[in-house]
Amino acid sequence: MRTSMTSVCVFCGSRNGGNPAYLRDAETIGRAIAENGWRLVYGAGDVGLMGAVANAAQSGGADIFGVIPVHLMQREVGKADVTRFVVTENMHERKKVMFMNSDVIVVLPGGAGSLDEFFEVLTWRQLGLHDKPIFVLNTDGYWDPLAQLMSRITTEGFVDASIHDFFQLVSDPATLIEKIKSI
Repeated sequence: MRTSMTSVCVFCGSRNGGNPAYLRDAETIGRAIAENGWRLVYGAGDVGLMGAVANAAQSGGADIFGVIPVHLMQREVGKADVTRFVVTENMHERKKVMFMNSDVIVVLPGGAGSLDEFFEVLTWRQLGLHDKPIFVLNTDGYWDPLAQLMSRITTEGFVDASIHDFFQLVSDPATLIEKIKSI
């Protein structure tokens, strides 16, 4: 049983995407982080799903640890009114700081940046560099193509089938929240 605050790292889009369910689920996750007394660790932007998660968590009184690279301060509208706001030199440092300050990784819908973040923490897990849970919220089947790709690279022999043990696709926020509570 964990005795300190659980820190939930959320990787997600800096845009809302085309399906209103993405925004709804991002806000639900943000509220749940606050309601459960968890800390949000995220990319420190105030736009897209990233901003939605943060604003929902902040409205609920959550502790928020935001990390943003200097070159994205304007583009992602750096949200400096959080509990802790860290500005890094580059994207790699951002991911590292976010990862090092979290207990669990959650990936919501997003684009190339979210995929980069997912694959980096997945690769670190595959290499035995950590054992943090990685959850992928598959809102309305958004990540189904990712699941298909992971199956394909396994069947083609590029990774061992154990890769599937290192992350979990979760279909809805309620299930995701229960999984986080159980760690």
